[in-house]
Amino acid sequence: MSNKEKQDKEKRGLSRRQFLGLAGGVVGAAALTTIGMKVQWNTNEREIDLENFSSSIAETDILVIGGGMAGLFAAVKGHDAGAKVLMVSKGRLGSSGQTPFAKGIFAYDAAKESMSLDEFTDTVTASAINTNNPVYTRQMAEHSLERVNDLKEWGFFDSPLYNKAFSKPIDERNIPVMERIMITHLIKENGKIAGAAGFSLDETKIHIFKAKSVVLCTGAGGFKPNGFPICDLTHDGTVMAYEIGAKVTGKEWNDGHSGSMDNPAACYDGWHGMFDMAPSTNTIDVHHDLGMEGNYSAYVLGNPVSSGPGSVSAEGGPYVPDGFDREMEESGAPSGAPSGEDDGERPSGPPPGEDGGPPSGDEGGAPGMAASASSGGASAGMAIHKSEGLVPINEKGESNIPGLYAAGDALGSYMAGGIYTQIGSSLAGSAVQGAIVSEAAAEYVKGISQPSISTSTISSIKESMLAPLNRDSGYGPAWVTQTLQGIMIPNFILYIKKENLMQAALAYIEELRDHHLPMLRAANLHELRLAHETANMIVSAEMKLRASLMRTESRCSHYRLDYPDVDYKNWQAWINIYKGTDGQMRLEKQLFDAWPAQ
Repeated sequence: MSNKEKQDKEKRGLSRRQFLGLAGGVVGAAALTTIGMKVQWNTNEREIDLENFSSSIAETDILVIGGGMAGLFAAVKGHDAGAKVLMVSKGRLGSSGQTPFAKGIFAYDAAKESMSLDEFTDTVTASAINTNNPVYTRQMAEHSLERVNDLKEWGFFDSPLYNKAFSKPIDERNIPVMERIMITHLIKENGKIAGAAGFSLDETKIHIFKAKSVVLCTGAGGFKPNGFPICDLTHDGTVMAYEIGAKVTGKEWNDGHSGSMDNPAACYDGWHGMFDMAPSTNTIDVHHDLGMEGNYSAYVLGNPVSSGPGSVSAEGGPYVPDGFDREMEESGAPSGAPSGEDDGERPSGPPPGEDGGPPSGDEGGAPGMAASASSGGASAGMAIHKSEGLVPINEKGESNIPGLYAAGDALGSYMAGGIYTQIGSSLAGSAVQGAIVSEAAAEYVKGISQPSISTSTISSIKESMLAPLNRDSGYGPAWVTQTLQGIMIPNFILYIKKENLMQAALAYIEELRDHHLPMLRAANLHELRLAHETANMIVSAEMKLRASLMRTESRCSHYRLDYPDVDYKNWQAWINIYKGTDGQMRLEKQLFDAWPAQ
């Protein structure tokens, strides 16, 4: 290209160097000026007239937030217990969060199993290296068959799509369901839960919900990674509850799912065998799965890392308890992990590639867990199912805030502990907890009058909710999310941990929290949703780093290079996180064999 052609091109638009210079803030603005462009790239070009927002107020006994498996049973069983129930969901009934991806559900039948409930609970405890709460482990197994029979009656096992089966009990009971509403605030008045507030994703409308009790069935969340179906889960319920004083737990644990190096961001391609299958049931099959062994091998040996027969693992690394080791058996599968089984939600049945089984991944591996080179971080930001979320003060999913309950992945029940244990237990646990928690909420609301929410509180919530739309300039949520991902997702930050690198990452996250979060902008309803989700992910990232720094040992899915051993003396405890009276994040230990102090 001649000099004249280069000059003509730069007059028409940005050169590569000038474009890269935009990351420099003032330097980038100067670059725009030098070429005569008047583009205000940080200006909020609103597509919505804020004066057009309307408001509505609804009242109910129990407000169920979430339309997945836990939300379904919370709504149905709360209604059956005599309470007035309203369900509200960011997604659609039966297609919210990870529920559409979950295809295997554990059903414990005492008449058929060779292992008693006590033996099963003890086996899970051994795999989880004591990190599970045996009360919730046993509860899940004890009530799982009853919940599976409910699902059979509703037609759950007849189709890979769940909306029809979920709608059957909801419609039969005339339970109102409000979909595609982003809840942004939980409301507390006089020390008790009083409701929630959010906005519609389809119209300029704010919704205020007055409720005697709220049941969070909002799932867990991640950092919107590629390759795993959790992109709409961003710890919304957890962070909203934290902001009003609820205790949160489990943030140091990690979900170890990986994807294939071939098109790693193509979620459906990697996991199509799960999405397309009708669900089925599992019997007892306790594992010690999806820890940090693969991440450790990648760190020590370098990429790519392969799994399956013939793969090479690094010496040392995460401790695996006796009976759950990874030595290869004659079948070619690691002990404790039969071929085709990779997580707590895969159904039983024929192995991948065979008639009636799910389509196989590359080179015969299970979907998303190919025997070829794998791509890490597919579920980055998510912990093991049921290990993170609100801290329960008892076996009924009650939080430390009166009237606020949680179930499923929104409840830090430690049903399985800090590692994947029983295949299919995640879906079963969500069903069981949804039912038990809502029945407890129905008992709680008896004799309680409808809460009163002050006008000033509603006004303050609306202002906070719409703040990104009100900003004339600021940071786009997509850009802040990408920055967050770059800080948190590297293997040497999130998975293979050591203090100096986590402290460095924390400094970046604090910058996002203190400067970028208050300046998030939105031009439309979609960006308003993204702004709130990004804010939630920033808070969750801070929680993960602080909890990981506090736990000075390695256990299950938490691995530290500088503290590589299990510390039975100092760390027979979970970590709880709460907001101090000064607004700062505080952490505390809760012993494994005790409920939290009241």
